[in-house]
Amino acid sequence: MADTQRDIEAEIPRLRRYARALTRDVVSADDLVQDCLTRALGKLHLWQEGSDLRAWLFTILHNQYVNNIRRAVREGAAVALNETEPMLSRAPQQGRRLELRDLERAIAQLPEEQRSVILLVGLEGMRYEEVAAILDVPVGTIRSRLSRGREALRRLTGTVPDEQVEAVMSESKTLGRAVLHSPTRNLHSAMAAKHRRLASGRAVSTLRAAGSA
Repeated sequence: MADTQRDIEAEIPRLRRYARALTRDVVSADDLVQDCLTRALGKLHLWQEGSDLRAWLFTILHNQYVNNIRRAVREGAAVALNETEPMLSRAPQQGRRLELRDLERAIAQLPEEQRSVILLVGLEGMRYEEVAAILDVPVGTIRSRLSRGREALRRLTGTVPDEQVEAVMSESKTLGRAVLHSPTRNLHSAMAAKHRRLASGRAVSTLRAAGSA
């Protein structure tokens, strides 16, 4: 159990980076990671030891993100895009920072299914098979979405070829690792939430037992 929690903790920077790329908002991203970790700890008994923990965590996070979007649409809420906080971190050079901002705005305009594939493959460097497992679609679908997404990025950015997209993505990964600090905070909060939920459940059971006595 302790080893698994350490393995989960090691994945938090990647989860944060992906969450921030999806939401383009630091607070929303941290909330998304928090929800992901809380759900993961609550379902840890369902995870098969030896299977891909990273893919399992990313699946939980992605599904939670999609559910949040659907809920917001049902409730008529606007999904905020924080223009003051670059989703992929800040580049040191002004020129590259502008490229990052143009790229992140273009990615934000992609359909969700294409955006997720672009981020998981380009930003996280995952294999097609891993992404297919996370999104629960065939590998061929991943290839198709990636191709359409890259073509859309070329149209939206005008002058950014595939090579430059990959270069900017690669730099953003390095920069992202530098700003996604304190990974244990989310895990400790999630563990505390799990304990509160368990305690609440025990309290309810006790009250019911007392009432029937």
